[in-house]
Amino acid sequence: MDLPIPTRTKEPMMRTRQAAAATLEDQTIPVGAKLAAAWTSFMFLYVYVDILNFYKPGVVEDILDSRVFEFDITPTWATTALILLAVPIVMIVLSMSLPARVNRIMNLIVASLQIPFAAFNVVGEVGEPWMYFYGLGVVLELIVLAIILRSAWTWPHTAPSTPTATTAGRDSVRAQQQA
Repeated sequence: MDLPIPTRTKEPMMRTRQAAAATLEDQTIPVGAKLAAAWTSFMFLYVYVDILNFYKPGVVEDILDSRVFEFDITPTWATTALILLAVPIVMIVLSMSLPARVNRIMNLIVASLQIPFAAFNVVGEVGEPWMYFYGLGVVLELIVLAIILRSAWTWPHTAPSTPTATTAGRDSVRAQQQA
């Protein structure tokens, strides 16, 4: 008994770009996840601006002499710096775990309070060669903070549940039967 030999069809092996683009689907991402991602991005910028600052001439020498910017490095300075750095770090977790109403309020407040801290990095650098570096860092941080504020501000609201026509009809029939 002879088995039929399968033949290949002459379909193209690759889809066209239009067909591939048409198959992409935008998944709805929860607002809390968007906020956590934005806070993570903010933290990378926050930390890398500080890390790249070490390459600025004189910074490491100042740190070795117990000075950062105009501040003496003391336990109080270190504790304050840790608290300021911990706030956006904690917001990553809180954005994924707080209830929506509290989450929205926390993100609006904390992102608003982070704006002056972000802007502080460019203070004292106006007119200096490193101004563009700090300026770019601040602009990028402010863009991410704006995304956080916009996402929190425009957090979708759920419509209050209204009785359906069927439910309303049943309720009126029950009311008539009880009368």
